[in-house]
Amino acid sequence: MAHPEYILTLSCLDQRGIVHRVSGFLADHGCNIIDSAQFGDAQSKLFFMRVHFASEDVAISDAVLREDFGVLGGLLGMNWQLHDAGVKPRLMLMVSKIGHCLNDLLFRYKSGLLPVEISAIVSNHTDFYQLAASYNIPFHHLPQAAGASTQAKQAQEARILEIVEANQIDLVVLARYMQILSPALCDALKGRAINIHHSFLPSFKGAKPYYQAHDRGVKLIGATAHFVTGDLDEGPIIEQGVERVDHAMGPDTLTAIGRDIESVVLARAVKWFIEHRILLNGHKTVIFN
Repeated sequence: MAHPEYILTLSCLDQRGIVHRVSGFLADHGCNIIDSAQFGDAQSKLFFMRVHFASEDVAISDAVLREDFGVLGGLLGMNWQLHDAGVKPRLMLMVSKIGHCLNDLLFRYKSGLLPVEISAIVSNHTDFYQLAASYNIPFHHLPQAAGASTQAKQAQEARILEIVEANQIDLVVLARYMQILSPALCDALKGRAINIHHSFLPSFKGAKPYYQAHDRGVKLIGATAHFVTGDLDEGPIIEQGVERVDHAMGPDTLTAIGRDIESVVLARAVKWFIEHRILLNGHKTVIFN
């Protein structure tokens, strides 16, 4: 008989005995640790931990496990979450007119490399409605015209939140969605929206970053996956990738290379999120690989 598995993530002020208290709690509640990782940040004075374990005592329910750990978490001032490892996170993908990241995520989903449920695809264009249909995923066309009024933008973003709530979305992925989200929407999606930035932040922001990079004769290009915040492209960085280039490569070649990097970097960030490997540490992240 397979035992239910969970992933516990936590952070709190660093103090003596945290690992002992957590592992002791799990042992006392009939749980077997499968793997564990921890990190103490000397700068922020915070302690971070991720524990993957199996609950082997059928007499201890999910509700009891959560309630009892809540007592320990309260004593140690923990910010903690307990995830059922058997539940597939629900994703919503957002895209505009450039589809390489969307294609890559859909392939990984269909082939089982990303154990998720993709519940919706949202776009301000109709370019990928047939692609969504081929995967039997609902496609929502929510146009946003250039120079649209504040009222129109608010209505469009209200519809986005309706889709998120109706589908119980755990993660929103901006897979080259080329619209700036309002501060209100960023706040509503705090900690559960990831963007892929087509540049190795913080350099070469704005339009045509690979052309800017080419004009500067760069030797490395890259991409950055980060959490979405109200500060454009300033959210906590999750993953970055780079590729060496040289003077013989034109901007189109750099763009092609860059799109490959973007796809890989975004897929890694999404995978780490659904595996509950990312913990926020102020404006930074702790990634338990």
